[in-house]
Amino acid sequence: MSNQGNLIEVDISREMKKSYIDYAMSVIVGRALPDVRDGLKPVHRRILFSMYELGLTPDKGYRKCARIVGDVLGKYHPHGDTAVYDALVRMAQDFSIRYTLVNGHGNFGSVDGDSAAAMRYTEAKMDKIAVQMLRDINKDTVEFVPNFDGEENEPDVLPARFPNLLVNGSSGIAVGMATNIPPHNLIEIINGINLLIENPETTIQELMGEIKGPDFPTYGNIVGRSGIRSAYETGRGRIVVRATSEIEESKGRNRIIVSEIPYQVNKAKLIENIAELVKDKKIMGISDLRDESDRDGMRIVIELKKDANANVILNQLYKHTKLQDTFGVIMLALVNKEPRVLNLKECLVYYLDFQKEIIRKRTIFDLNKALARAHILEGLRIALDRIDEVIKLIRSSKTTIEAKEGLMSEFGLSDKQAQAILDMRLQRLTGLEREKIEEEYSALVALIKELREILEDENLVLDIIKTELNEIKEKYGDVRRTQIIQGEDSDIDMEDLIQERDVILTLTHAGYIKRIPVDAYSSQKRGGRGIQAMSTKENDFVENMFATTTHNNVIFFTNRGRAYVLKAYQIPEAGRTAKGTNIINLIPVESDERIQAVICLKEFDETNFLIMGTKQGLIKKTSLDKYSSIRKNGLIAINLKDDDELIGVRVTTGESEVIYVTKNGYAIRFDETDARPLGRTASGVKAITLRNDDEVVSMEVLNSEQELLVVSELGFGKRTPTSQYHLQKRGGKGVITYKISDKTGKLVGARIVEDSDEIMLINNNDIAIRINVSGISTTSRNTMGVTLMRTTEEDKIMAMTKVISTKSEDDEIIIDENEVATEQIDTKVNEDINESIDEEIDENVDNEDINE
Repeated sequence: MSNQGNLIEVDISREMKKSYIDYAMSVIVGRALPDVRDGLKPVHRRILFSMYELGLTPDKGYRKCARIVGDVLGKYHPHGDTAVYDALVRMAQDFSIRYTLVNGHGNFGSVDGDSAAAMRYTEAKMDKIAVQMLRDINKDTVEFVPNFDGEENEPDVLPARFPNLLVNGSSGIAVGMATNIPPHNLIEIINGINLLIENPETTIQELMGEIKGPDFPTYGNIVGRSGIRSAYETGRGRIVVRATSEIEESKGRNRIIVSEIPYQVNKAKLIENIAELVKDKKIMGISDLRDESDRDGMRIVIELKKDANANVILNQLYKHTKLQDTFGVIMLALVNKEPRVLNLKECLVYYLDFQKEIIRKRTIFDLNKALARAHILEGLRIALDRIDEVIKLIRSSKTTIEAKEGLMSEFGLSDKQAQAILDMRLQRLTGLEREKIEEEYSALVALIKELREILEDENLVLDIIKTELNEIKEKYGDVRRTQIIQGEDSDIDMEDLIQERDVILTLTHAGYIKRIPVDAYSSQKRGGRGIQAMSTKENDFVENMFATTTHNNVIFFTNRGRAYVLKAYQIPEAGRTAKGTNIINLIPVESDERIQAVICLKEFDETNFLIMGTKQGLIKKTSLDKYSSIRKNGLIAINLKDDDELIGVRVTTGESEVIYVTKNGYAIRFDETDARPLGRTASGVKAITLRNDDEVVSMEVLNSEQELLVVSELGFGKRTPTSQYHLQKRGGKGVITYKISDKTGKLVGARIVEDSDEIMLINNNDIAIRINVSGISTTSRNTMGVTLMRTTEEDKIMAMTKVISTKSEDDEIIIDENEVATEQIDTKVNEDINESIDEEIDENVDNEDINE
């Protein structure tokens, strides 16, 4: 028997092409890509709607996930139960989604890659913010379409009263295309929409002022802004995400503590990868690796060997492991059922247009409802005004139909009005009930007027959207988790984003540094008790303090003669009493290296010079522009002998004078031109010939006749005109600048000062005092000065610096009457002592003023 009559000849290539396109579009539209309006794929939309139908709102109890999955499969999503449950689980994982839409109860997996428990064990309900995704869905705001078998209706899109596409992001692989939209901070996205509402011509660059970049649920750091800019402008970009790590010192060794990892990185596999790299000797210097994470947070500890450079190891880990990862952004979403790659503004504009539609449809629904109720109330008012006639008509009617028809013909009522009168209870005839009807009618008339105004004025629609979004922002918004740090690939000058202001940098002996606003300290009179400057660990003390601005370059010079550079704003800001950040977290200093000198400058001018002084009395002068390209790993600033150290660095014009001060109270002043310019790696020439058991404590640059302030370790100090230090040739022994005694102790430092300056002193107990220089006595160079800061037998001044004066007339002076009295006594006693010392020293001073 032949079947040729039932055969249809087709072109196989054309049929395959048509069938494949149909399949591809089905996957693209029906499974893999999110809608630009609500940011959901069909499976997520169906899960939330099924939970809504089941009444699983946040205020209700949990329901087994198996029941939820069963409803989704049976009614709306005819695919595998595993796919549905996996989607539900992801919406409940706070490490997968920025603002969870499902509140899970039970084991829903972990950041280590552990899978969730079976659906028969876990329970779930809608999370609080998920209610905003379905808000107003019962007001005809969205279109409902038949499900796969026509038995049920499901929403084509959810009202999505917050911009879920950008807030929670989305990822999916379709046929020939993929989407990967990162999550963002709710507050920033809503602020961006508000900006767009206020000015529809807002540019992407202006939007980026509010929307800084993606905000991942697992925190971490985004390196550079070029990837963010590309993604927001073109819809595609590569964003480098780096773990948050800190280098700690423990028992003489360093260790790396990782507290945050990049988004979608499996922590267990990450640790396993690090262990393999150590085993294969691709990364050297790691002695131990362990995971100390608990319910309080993540903590991966990487112990290092004693001689290992922590910064080098950390950079190797960034290069070879997922501690640094790349998030490839593809902002692909469905627009009118068609896939499109969108930039940032387009995503917001499409969402805003959708919300305009939602508000209009909701307003129309509320208006129709109000009109229908007002229509009924109008009938009731007519009936109440002519109640006797109405009652008579109803009593005389034989049937309900006859009564209704009579009311309609006699009083001009509609069918609904007549039915409402027939259904009216006798209690509505009381005076109080009549008043309620009138009040309700008046309120409805006002509401109808308001609703009609909304429909006629788009600005009112936008105001409603803005108000309701701000309410969601206030209720569910939180602070940014992912920080954006400067990277080598950054094409934006970070200084443009940082406000320039005066700051003080403090650096402790153990290497802890911090940035503090200069006005954190109140100015005090000399002799005061001071205020707590910072909290340090045992046996640590503040060694250096510097006044600068946030935009300046901060060059760190180590005791080994190497130089490193940072911008001041890159140094973390901390509170006045905070310990700060260890410098090894900011620059890659070696284990036997410590910061010995710091200078702050705006730019590297080739007409200026750096002069460097060493503890053994050497000076080196080098053109400033030779330090303009300091590498990330630093460079050699000066070659030093084994027993020498760098003690000071200053910027000069090449025509200044230099003063060296030693701890035993000697000083030498000579012309800078005595030291010829040398190469960057030179060792320098002799500046002062030191006496036995002496060393240089300060090197200062003198540009005019000023005053030299010296401070001793027991809290004494004085100002001396620099005119008392006659100009000598470089290499001499110098002259006496301070009379050292058991009462004063050795000198700890010296500074060139003016009356308008202020200085900061800090002792070994970390007590700081800020003093106006104008309050310090000016005496001859062979005196001991006055008390600047009271000390005890255990106290010693450890650091001094000159700071910027920011005191206004309204500044609080922290000093009491007892301190003033003590100050006056100290001044009188010290002046008497100085007079006697002057008499003793004047006889012999000429012998000390020999320039050998």
